[in-house]
Amino acid sequence: MTTSSNERRRFQRIDFDAPTELCQGERCWPVNLLDISLKGLLIERPANWNADLSQDFEAVIHLNEKRSEVRMQVELRHEEPERLGFLCLYIDIDSMTHLHRLVELNLADSTEMMRELRQLIED
Repeated sequence: MTTSSNERRRFQRIDFDAPTELCQGERCWPVNLLDISLKGLLIERPANWNADLSQDFEAVIHLNEKRSEVRMQVELRHEEPERLGFLCLYIDIDSMTHLHRLVELNLADSTEMMRELRQLIED
């Protein structure tokens, strides 16, 4: 990643591996989640990728066997040969609670977590 990308990044990415699906209408792709933040996610491009890039997606990240999950409406923001980056457009309160806890557990600095939440609210 270049320095300018680091300067622009306002949300810490958390390396995270969990069963994840990306859906668009009737189509769903099981995907490998690379990282997640309060503002989006990065996945490996699925082998059978044939999505309508003009339409939004729903990402579902399964956190455990107790059916806890993070669901978010996302849009494709950047596409690389092996990775796809998505911006979160909408997340419900239950999913946000799970995501907040996940990020909080992975950030060593509680001050950083508060800064990210303020930034999310201001965006």
